Amino acid sequence: MTSSSDRSLAVDVQAPKSYEIRTYGCQMNVHDSERLSGLLEEAGYVRAPEGSDGDADVVVFNTCAVRENADNRLYGNLGRLAPRKASRPGMQIAVGGCLAQKDRDTIVKKAPWVDVVFGTHNIGKLPVLLERARVQEEAQVEIAESLEAFPSTLPTRRESAYAAWVSISVGCNNTCTFCIVPALRGKEKDRRTGDILAEIEALVAEGVSEIILLGQNVNAYGSDIGDREAFSKLLRACGAIEGLERVRFTSPHPRDFTDDVIAAMAETPNVMPQLHMPMQSGSDTVLKAMRRSYRQERYLGIIEKVRAAIPHAAITTDIIVGFPGETEEDFEQTLHAVREARFAQAFTFQYSKRPGTPAATMEDQIPKEVVQARYERLVALQEEISWEENKKQVGRTLELMVAEGEGRKDGATHRLSGRAPDNRLVHFTNPEQQVRPGDVVTVEITYAAPHHLLAEGAVLDVRRTRAGDAWEKRTAEKSAKPAGVLLGLPKIGAPAPLPVTTGSGCGCD
Repeated sequence: MTSSSDRSLAVDVQAPKSYEIRTYGCQMNVHDSERLSGLLEEAGYVRAPEGSDGDADVVVFNTCAVRENADNRLYGNLGRLAPRKASRPGMQIAVGGCLAQKDRDTIVKKAPWVDVVFGTHNIGKLPVLLERARVQEEAQVEIAESLEAFPSTLPTRRESAYAAWVSISVGCNNTCTFCIVPALRGKEKDRRTGDILAEIEALVAEGVSEIILLGQNVNAYGSDIGDREAFSKLLRACGAIEGLERVRFTSPHPRDFTDDVIAAMAETPNVMPQLHMPMQSGSDTVLKAMRRSYRQERYLGIIEKVRAAIPHAAITTDIIVGFPGETEEDFEQTLHAVREARFAQAFTFQYSKRPGTPAATMEDQIPKEVVQARYERLVALQEEISWEENKKQVGRTLELMVAEGEGRKDGATHRLSGRAPDNRLVHFTNPEQQVRPGDVVTVEITYAAPHHLLAEGAVLDVRRTRAGDAWEKRTAEKSAKPAGVLLGLPKIGAPAPLPVTTGSGCGCD
C-alpha cells in the first residue's frame, strides 16, 4: 500500500508539463501571449523546446479575427494536431483571442478535440480552464462579455530583456465599418496612469530601456476619465523616468491627434521621432464610408504639424486599397495623399470582407483584379518614396539600439542590426568591441535601400548599457535551461518590406 507521503513524492518528481503558444494578429495579441506564457509558467508549466511544432503537453492558439482566412488557418492547424493529440494521452489544446471571442461554441463543434476556448476578456482563466477540462474530461468554453481584469495585472513572460510593450488601454470606441475589433475587444477601458508609470519604472529597474505604449486607439487615452490631454501628460511623465531611453507608441487615431500630443513628442527627449498613424484612404468619400472621422486635409495637416515640430520624424501608415465603392478618382486621391505625406513606409492592405462588419454587406464590392492592379500601383509609388526618404539619411550620424534577430542576413554579411531613434532598421559593421542587444552604437549611414540603411564604416562609438547587461543575464540563464520557443519582440513603426497581403488595415494591424 502506498502512503500519502509516497504519493506526494511521486507527484513532486514528475516532469513539469510543457506548453507552446502560437500567436496570430496584432500587437495586442502578441502582448496577450506574453501574459499567457506568464500565467502558464506561474502554474508550473515550462516552455516547450524550440522547434517542437505541436509536440507539447499544452498547445495554445491566440487567434486573430481580422486577417483574411483566419478561421481556415486555425481549423487547418487544429486538424493537423488531431492525430498527435490522439496518440499523446493528456495533451491539451486551447484556443483564445479574437476568433475565439467571435466563434465561441463553433470551435468545439468543428474541432471537438479542443479542450478549452476562452475569449479576449478572460485570458487570466486559462490555467483554471485547462485543469477543469482535465478533471471533468470535457471541453470548457468560457467567453466573458466584459473585461474581468486588466491584462497588465497578470503574470508576464516578456520576450525581450531590453524592450517591452506596456498596455495603457484595451478596447476601442470607434465604429469603423471595415473593423470587427471593437465587437471583440469591447469598449475602451483605460488603465490608471499611476499603474502604467509603476510598471514602466519596474521594467526600467530590470534593465528595460525602451517601452512601447500600446492601445487599440492609444491616443484616445483619457476618455474614461474625461481628460483630453491625458495622453500627452503620460508622454511627459515617461520623460521623467530615469534610465528610460526610448518611448514609442502605437497606434494613434487621427481624430484624437491633438496639438498637445505633438508638443509632448517634440519636447520630451526620450519620446522618439517616429509616428505610425493609419490613414486608410486619401479619399474623403471613402473615409466617410469607412466611418473614419477625419478627411484628407485634416490628416495631412497633422503630418505637416508633426514635421514642423520634429523635422527628422519618420512617419508610417496603414492604407486599404479597394474598399467597397472606391472609384478610380478615389484611388487617385489616395495616391495624392501618399505623395504629399511622403511616408517612410506603409503597411498596404487589399480590402477583404470581414464577416460581421458593415463593409462586408456594402454594394459595389471591387473586383479582385482591379484591387490587385491598384495595390501594385500604390506599392510602386510608396517604394519610390521610401527609397528617396531613406537616401536623405546617408551621411547622418545616428545612435542605434542594437537589436536581436532583426537582420536576417547578419550571419552571412558579418553585420549586426539596430534601430535608429526614428525606428529605421540599420545594418552596421560588427565592431571589434563586443556589443549586445540593448547596447547603443554610434554609426554613420553610408547607403540606403527602400527598407533599410547600411553603415559600412567602422562603428564610431559603443555604449554598454544596463539593457545590454539585462540581455546578457537572461541569455546566461537560458543557456542553463532547455531552449525555448520565442515569440520575438514585435516590430512597430517602420515596417518590414511590404508584403502582398490582405487584411482589414485597421489601426491594430
